[in-house]
Amino acid sequence: MRVDWKPYAAGLAAEATHPGSRWWEPLHATPRHVFVPRWYTADAGGWTCVDGPADEKAWVEAAFTDATLVTRVGAVHADDVPGGHRVTGRPTSSSTLPGLVVSMLEHARLVPGHRVLDLATGSGYSAALACHLLGDELVTTLDIDPYLTEAAAERLDLVGHRPQVITGDAAGTLPGSYDRIVSMVSVPRIPASWLQALRPGGRLVTTVAGTGLIITAGKTPDGGAVGQVARDRAAFMATRAGHDYPDLLDDVFTTAMTDDGEVGISLFPVLDVMRAWEVWSMLTLAAPGIEHRTGTDDDGSRMTWMLHADGSWPRARTKPGEHTATVHQGGPRRLYDLLDDIRWRWLERGELPVYGAKVTITPDGETTLSRDGWTATF
Repeated sequence: MRVDWKPYAAGLAAEATHPGSRWWEPLHATPRHVFVPRWYTADAGGWTCVDGPADEKAWVEAAFTDATLVTRVGAVHADDVPGGHRVTGRPTSSSTLPGLVVSMLEHARLVPGHRVLDLATGSGYSAALACHLLGDELVTTLDIDPYLTEAAAERLDLVGHRPQVITGDAAGTLPGSYDRIVSMVSVPRIPASWLQALRPGGRLVTTVAGTGLIITAGKTPDGGAVGQVARDRAAFMATRAGHDYPDLLDDVFTTAMTDDGEVGISLFPVLDVMRAWEVWSMLTLAAPGIEHRTGTDDDGSRMTWMLHADGSWPRARTKPGEHTATVHQGGPRRLYDLLDDIRWRWLERGELPVYGAKVTITPDGETTLSRDGWTATF
């Protein structure tokens, strides 16, 4: 490479952490661009592949920005298509923004001698940072996608790191035992296998699917774990069993677009739920699996839809200049009522209890969050 990447890495370190952090040096020394030679950028209606080596300056500028780079859409990895190629679909793999990777590793409280399992290898960048801090022999990284593990192993080798790289299901039996398990993929429920693989006194860090919740928990003598929901927030792609995620709920959306259902008035204006992290997280815990969509009508009205695989749907509209919403609901559950209940609690108490909640995990992975008289179990 003709472009000197090291000044860009220094800029990333300054953006993502601080000189007193133990992660300052790993960020300085790790050539992120090696792990992301191609990636996708979003455009109208799809994604366009960018070939890094074709423009080295743009490559290092993108790689050393504290931003997520999408590397796979549906089943099509950016490595497999030429620059400029367009695809449609949903992202299924990425190189997560380095600041968030560092935040997850910081939550793990790694110290020299800890054996760590990095779940969801992705590009291999998070494993490289862990190797730089702990040493290759103490790092194992796992991903369900054999191409990702193969490519990551090759790129890790290129930068001088040789951790154990394994292809496997993060929810299945894990290879070995660890002092720390750090998941760069979100899970709907803590797998029992994680608790079995944690050593006595070990610590796990993960995010909960469909929420912005980071859970940190230490293993207890009974084989479970106890901890807390972090005050900061993060969202990762969810675990998947195949090459892509299940289809979107377009059939339910068609119904929600055309049926009148049960009509009511909400005293709150339409909310883009996924931008309101506390509300989004609380709603997901109350009704997991909601697909959110938003839009603007021809008259400028703000619209929102909530879709569920059980056939439940609301749609809501707030007209320009108004501060309430007209709500249509159908299916077996009234999902918008759940949303309004959460918003009332938020208004009445000034906060929601989910961030900072106590976390209790049983040996089989059942997790209970509790704070201020509120509980949720999943």
